[in-house]
Amino acid sequence: MKTQDRINQIHPVKITCDALWKVFGDNADRLKSDPDLLALPSHERSERLREQGYIIGAEDISFSVHAGELFVIMGLSGSGKSTVLRCIAQLQKPSFGHVMLDDECLDTMPEATLREIRRRKMGMVFQNFGLVPHFTALQNIAFPLKVRGESRAEAQSKALAMLNLVGLDGRGDAYPSELSGGQQQRVGIARSLAVDPEVWLLDEPFSALDPMIRRQLQDELIELQARLKKSIIFVTHDFSEAVRLADRIAIMRDGKMVQLGRPADLLLHPADDYVASFVSDVSRLQVLRLDDIMTSASAMPSDFGEAIQLDSQMTLEQCLVDLDPNQNKFIITGEQGRPVGYCTRSHMLDIVSEASVT
Repeated sequence: MKTQDRINQIHPVKITCDALWKVFGDNADRLKSDPDLLALPSHERSERLREQGYIIGAEDISFSVHAGELFVIMGLSGSGKSTVLRCIAQLQKPSFGHVMLDDECLDTMPEATLREIRRRKMGMVFQNFGLVPHFTALQNIAFPLKVRGESRAEAQSKALAMLNLVGLDGRGDAYPSELSGGQQQRVGIARSLAVDPEVWLLDEPFSALDPMIRRQLQDELIELQARLKKSIIFVTHDFSEAVRLADRIAIMRDGKMVQLGRPADLLLHPADDYVASFVSDVSRLQVLRLDDIMTSASAMPSDFGEAIQLDSQMTLEQCLVDLDPNQNKFIITGEQGRPVGYCTRSHMLDIVSEASVT
């Protein structure tokens, strides 16, 4: 069973963007009460808005994020990815459409209710670390807990646990100026996790860091997610980063969503040249797994012959590099070792070689 099929069956929807628009310009707030504009199809509405001099930051964006899913929104600067994230957090109000947390509509809530949701259900991490310079690392982490009314002792205890979780034990008394960029970002991550959020929103949190530190923090995020199972929406402009982290990726361009799918979907079936340009430098060997390229077991020919069994989550790199090159036929197994598909070495090689031709 494919990764997303498993997510759909096991995990409920946590966050939904339903036909979300964000429009900037003079008196843009009045647009949502214009019945003629609301009645227009999406493409006609965008044309009308541009003719009137408005800037469209996000146009008709719809997707759902499941509990425990790491969902990446990516695109180049100005694509609208951070605008969508800020609308989800209600730091900017959508011009049209809705944002749902569980089955509650965030964009119609009073501000006081939203503040409580941000304090108790949402964690946010941004590119600029946003640490209070005259607070120690431990005080920075404890700050949101104190804001929501927890005792000093309780806030201190939770902050210390979060400091240890992100690998900064022993650095609680250090001020931001005494920490490296990577360490400061770990404090920002710990601060956002201290409130034990149900939803974690990360806006290019690693993009200001050196490549080596960035990759290290990516690894740590993957490890944290394996332990904490948060619903994460992660914004980035780096497709390699997106592929490393994501269960699914939404690619944006000029305020629109161009394609939504698993990393394998984007690699194997890019929607257009824009998406193809992102995936061109990504190694299919390292990203694609056997369950991405296998043929269903129900279609396996009766004369398939002798084959060895491989786990469906193995990457093509593991298969082609680590296995005996004389082994060509494979039975792919899923949960509890049941056969779910089959594949040949020659098919794997064809999938990899297609990347250099397309």
